[in-house]
Amino acid sequence: MIELLSNNLPLLAGFVFILGLLFGSFFNVVIHRLPKILNREWRSTASEILKEAKCDVSCPKEDLPEKYSLVTPRSACPKCGHKITALENIPIFSWLFLKGKCLSCKTSISIRYPFVELLTAITFATCAWVFGFNWLLLFALIFTSFLIVGSFIDYDHKILPDQLTLPLVWIGISTFLFLQPSEIQHSFAPDLESSVIGALCGYLVLWSIYWLFKILTGKEGMGHGDFKLLAAIGAFVGFKMLPLVIILSTVTGAVLGIIAMIINKKGRDYTIPFGPFLAIAGWITLIWGQPLTELYLNLLAP
Repeated sequence: MIELLSNNLPLLAGFVFILGLLFGSFFNVVIHRLPKILNREWRSTASEILKEAKCDVSCPKEDLPEKYSLVTPRSACPKCGHKITALENIPIFSWLFLKGKCLSCKTSISIRYPFVELLTAITFATCAWVFGFNWLLLFALIFTSFLIVGSFIDYDHKILPDQLTLPLVWIGISTFLFLQPSEIQHSFAPDLESSVIGALCGYLVLWSIYWLFKILTGKEGMGHGDFKLLAAIGAFVGFKMLPLVIILSTVTGAVLGIIAMIINKKGRDYTIPFGPFLAIAGWITLIWGQPLTELYLNLLAP
């Protein structure tokens, strides 16, 4: 099986596509539950601090079961509590078969669930097609997974949890610590030095912009999670690709931000999380960074 996948690129891409559908289904659970789990931890910590300080303040009660994690309890309809069966949890097909509604109470199920599954499958298959069957593909799939989950959590809650960004920094550096140069056929980060410098520069660039903006305006222009996300991206793509990441994220953020303001009829104070745009730019750079850079340089100096 391994030999077949390593010698047949279309078969590998198809296999990884199906794998992406399955992982995308799990990512929906993580996107929905991780913020709630973190919120419970923050509430518990805050309650302990207030209790030690002898403050008579209590946090509002949560509408969560006592045992609540990424794997328990089973997924259920938030409206009627109907437990989702295995046949109702087949990526994309179950949503289409159920016509986007709960089997029990007919409450609409968001189209975002199959969208995340399809997005994961397509991005996974693209990684397989670009990198082929090797260890680098594994790290690319991990990178893609963290970006997808982090982007949707940031979009929903305007937070990028350290539980996602910090491990990704170390995974990126570890990629080029353990892989030999001969194993890195697509050299978006040529060596360990480039990865480490990329992580440092990625963090410091946005950290500097954050403080400059705050000093000039007295406002916070972005969250600290954005620093860590760009550090993680820098660890994977190397410091030489960071300008491309910043340019792509800025352009996509500006264009989509203007469109969002027009659609939602909001003013200039309308805030949009920057994390998803960094993730989009980081993933594009991971896959097509070198060709895009060469195209850009050729346009400047044909």
